[in-house]
Amino acid sequence: MRFNIVSFGCKVNQYESGAIAASMRDSGFEQTDEAKSSDVIIVNSCTVTGRSDEKAEKLIKSLKIRYPEKILALIGCFAQAFPEKADKLPADIIIGSHGKDRLPLLIFEFLANRGQKKEILDLPDIFEELPFQGGKGNTRAYLKIEDGCDRCCSYCIIPAARGRVRSRSLSSIIEETKKLADLKHREIVLTGINLSRYGSDIGLSLCDAAEAVSQIKGISRVRLSSLEPQLIDNNLIERLSYNLKFCPHFHLSLQSGCSETLKRMNRGYTAEEYNQIVENIRNNFENVGLTTDIMVGFPGETEEEFRQSLEFAEKIRFSKIHVFTYSQREGTPAAELPQINAEIKRRRYNQMSKLAMMLREKFMESRIGFSDEIIVEKRTSPEFIMGHTKNYTPVRIYGGDAQRGKKLKIRIIGAGEGHCIGKTI
Repeated sequence: MRFNIVSFGCKVNQYESGAIAASMRDSGFEQTDEAKSSDVIIVNSCTVTGRSDEKAEKLIKSLKIRYPEKILALIGCFAQAFPEKADKLPADIIIGSHGKDRLPLLIFEFLANRGQKKEILDLPDIFEELPFQGGKGNTRAYLKIEDGCDRCCSYCIIPAARGRVRSRSLSSIIEETKKLADLKHREIVLTGINLSRYGSDIGLSLCDAAEAVSQIKGISRVRLSSLEPQLIDNNLIERLSYNLKFCPHFHLSLQSGCSETLKRMNRGYTAEEYNQIVENIRNNFENVGLTTDIMVGFPGETEEEFRQSLEFAEKIRFSKIHVFTYSQREGTPAAELPQINAEIKRRRYNQMSKLAMMLREKFMESRIGFSDEIIVEKRTSPEFIMGHTKNYTPVRIYGGDAQRGKKLKIRIIGAGEGHCIGKTI
């Protein structure tokens, strides 16, 4: 039998989709990139916003109409957080955030009796080990080391979908990293639901994981995926700066540059405290890349608060901003607050996006003249190869012929739309 996976949401979901695919292949299934040629369609859902739920619901319904004969599996955060909604969808198999590797068994059980199989398990107290997903021919590989979140932001349902913080053991991290290195992955990105909290439940810190990965032969770089500002103190920043393989790129989630808005969000820090973290990072790293997420239109956000958020983002000089509009999330405190008009949210989104584009262009232009190093990731077109510098600046080398995984010393000679142009030296 053949299967196809559709994955929504974050890097953790994408990592887990790879593990699900591995468990399916181990059970004798064959993977295909097309839904129409598969016997089983798997939807790995996200529930971070109301729109995420809508996407999953719409896809499940449309797939069942188009392919009524295929086995349809809904798994992940949406099913875990809202099992009663998942029940109403025409999915043959429903699994929550835990026990995703049991999917092959549930498929066989479904085939035996053709009755809907539903398994929404209680979330565990320890990190759930998943099958090794193998290589995908990429220079960069993601490695999940943490699950769960206990921050309880007022707009977020993720604690209900993922549970409390659970950290992966160093021995398990090292074991998977060695396998990834053997498959010629040269760059490891540590990821988690609340990565900043890694180790808080087992007496370790994020630095311990980064250092363990850095010691593996064949690994040239170690990156961190999205971070929450909590626990990013100067001791952690300084210790990371001693790691020669650590990449100075921090995706530090902001959400708002206004302290009053942050308070209503229950983010646990002020704009001033965030600014201090940024100063600590820049004091310890040269040529750092600083990216973030900013939400507009949160309930109660006044014109003055939005102006403060704009000014703060410009002050920090982010190298890239992911701008998104607040989406009312059922089951959260923020959903009960007076909501902002859709037209106002649209205008603020456009304003923040315009600033984000300007800051991105300035950052790219500021790189011109710098000498750096990239690891070749792919040939994007016949004309050029591309890779990223340590601070995650995308660089194109026109006329280059180096193979994937090759390190290149380069000088940045220009800036294009969303990338820099480099020359080998």
